[in-house]
Amino acid sequence: VQLQASGGGLVQPGGSLRLSCAASGTIVSINAMNWYRQAPGKQRDLVARMTNGGSTVYTDSVKGRFTISRDDAKTTLYLQMNRLKPEDTAVYFCSANIQTGTRVGDYWGQGTEVTVSS
Repeated sequence: VQLQASGGGLVQPGGSLRLSCAASGTIVSINAMNWYRQAPGKQRDLVARMTNGGSTVYTDSVKGRFTISRDDAKTTLYLQMNRLKPEDTAVYFCSANIQTGTRVGDYWGQGTEVTVSS
């Protein structure tokens, strides 16, 4: 199983970016999918989560600005980030709880870097 994150980059304050995370491999089902971020010198924190049923959770600092979503096949996770602020600068990671043919476990993608700066 692999999670491939993409979509990061450099953006000015107030701008937008859309991150994607594609899951591939021998997947029976995907449960919750998440976006985390880690700023330089800080711990990795949850940004947003979407359950298999479609429920969402956001950290307070991104509510009203970020939207988490999944495609119909539920194998690609998105994070639409609007009205970006310098404090959103971080490496963003996706993770998912996935059932394969032999186990259920948490998988992580590589990070994608987001820099918000003028």
